[in-house]
Amino acid sequence: MRTFLYVIFAGLLLAQPSFARQDAEPMQVDLVTAMTRSLEISPEVDAAEAKRAFADARLSLAHASRFLTEFSATTAHAVAPGIDNPNGTPANRLYLDPDVRNDWEDLSPFNRIEFEAIQPIWTWGELGSSIDAARAGVAIDVAGVRMTEDEVLERSAELYYSLQLADALGRLTREAGDIVEQAKDEIDRLLEEGASDVDYADLFQVEITEQEFLQRVVEVEESRKLARAALSRQLFLPSGQTVEAVAQVLDPIVIELRDLPTWEALALADRPELAQAQAGMSARESLVEVARSDYYPKLFLGISGKWAYAADRERQRNPYVSDPFLSRGVQTGLALRQNLNLGQTRAKVRQAEAEHLEVRSQSEALRQLVLFEVEEAYRRVLIAQAAVSAREEALLISKRWLRDEQINFDLDLGDTENLVRAVRDNLSLQAQREQAVFDYNVAVIRLLRQTGQLKSALQDGTLLGL
Repeated sequence: MRTFLYVIFAGLLLAQPSFARQDAEPMQVDLVTAMTRSLEISPEVDAAEAKRAFADARLSLAHASRFLTEFSATTAHAVAPGIDNPNGTPANRLYLDPDVRNDWEDLSPFNRIEFEAIQPIWTWGELGSSIDAARAGVAIDVAGVRMTEDEVLERSAELYYSLQLADALGRLTREAGDIVEQAKDEIDRLLEEGASDVDYADLFQVEITEQEFLQRVVEVEESRKLARAALSRQLFLPSGQTVEAVAQVLDPIVIELRDLPTWEALALADRPELAQAQAGMSARESLVEVARSDYYPKLFLGISGKWAYAADRERQRNPYVSDPFLSRGVQTGLALRQNLNLGQTRAKVRQAEAEHLEVRSQSEALRQLVLFEVEEAYRRVLIAQAAVSAREEALLISKRWLRDEQINFDLDLGDTENLVRAVRDNLSLQAQREQAVFDYNVAVIRLLRQTGQLKSALQDGTLLGL
């Protein structure tokens, strides 16, 4: 009789403990709802978006640097002395009188403004390459956002399927509990009838196994709570609120499993990691051009000017005489700027070229890694698909066997031990089937992520209703 109870452990060992509270009404979610909400509310995605926004601002800065790369104004405010003119010299000839002095007892407000602007005309590609590098930086962070989104979507899908698996194993556990009670009742009845093949040892064994079962029940229940808590936290629900899966049955994802080269082509075209690597190579290539531009002189247009005024001063109309408290003027012209430390320039170019080579080598390695990850994910799907088919076929056979044993037992033609084995194997295969479907669905989700198709599958409705 104790063999009735072995099936209980098949699904229970998949469970984990839980710490979730269930104060509020559970939120009903399906796969699409769980994935969509997690994507919308995830702080990880928000952080990646903030990084992309920073790259956008850096690109705007690079564009703005094309015009008036240096443009500044400085003001000064103080007091200035008046003029002490003891000889009464005319105002326009004060510079000729050696007795004219500053009168520090006669002070007046003084204001001065100076400005300077430099406009690059030809920089040998420095400005254009800087803009290209900044634009590639934006592409890098855009790909980074996609990588974060894919990670969040995959984790949300796996947590959703974990919840469905926990619910399925919970149902099997309750069914196994009914079998325990039936076994105890049957032994009690046989003992009362004085059956020769049953004694109190059988009853004690069932009662011991019942205690083990009660322990497993706690594990299963806590694992269900943990699955709900994990998905609730992924969806950032209010404290005390959990989730429930709308679909009560864990069904395999329906997907067109194309051949491996097709999946590899999709990955090479859509994996954000490869887009990020390509953008990184473009950025490094542009930075090499920026470093090389220091070999050549850069042409600028410069403009500077100043204006100074004090109320008690007199302007002198002589080009060789100036008064710092009363002046104005503008200067403009072309200028060349050349970095003469060619050793430093050469070292910077070599450094930029080395970084470009590093990123290019990493990109080549990444391409091979992506192809391996796709093939691994693809073959795991094939393995999981075969496991699901085998478990479902075995379950059908088990059901036929159990039905035959039940009929024979009702007709007093069957063997009790065979019936027990049939019940045990049937429940065990049900648990194995649920686990196989979970593994298959997770494998499909991973394949979609490894090929860069997970978000598009969510958006175009491929995952709808699963």
